[in-house]
Amino acid sequence: MLNGLMVDYYGAPTPLTQIANVSTPDARTISIQPWEKKMLASIEKAIFEANMGITPMNDGEVVRLMIPPMSEERRVTMVKQSKHAGEESRVAIRSHRHKIMDYIKKKVKDGFPEDLGKRKEDEVQKTIEGYMVKIDKMLEAKEKDIMTV
Repeated sequence: MLNGLMVDYYGAPTPLTQIANVSTPDARTISIQPWEKKMLASIEKAIFEANMGITPMNDGEVVRLMIPPMSEERRVTMVKQSKHAGEESRVAIRSHRHKIMDYIKKKVKDGFPEDLGKRKEDEVQKTIEGYMVKIDKMLEAKEKDIMTV
């Protein structure tokens, strides 16, 4: 949940795990204890800016995140977020496919045999379709996991 969180550490964005000890004292609490107390405000600010829907509590020594129980509304929101992430993955894959296809077409123009170029394009397309199916399966599994009470 906090894996990609970047904190401003003396002007440089730094991963949270490099400036603080992150632990889970119980199932609904995340405890963040920075190695330097003056980093508490920066950590708190980074959590607010990440827009995770959780309000950090700073007691002067530790930042605590209380994870609320999942309501039906929150579950639906999480499913929407996972679908959005899946769509971003699809877009990235399509972008790479486009770049590869352009590269193959350029090589065919430069003298690469046309029939081999077509075969490579077909291979790329099949690979891309395989990854699209994997994304769909992962999204279905994640949606089922999120919606399970």
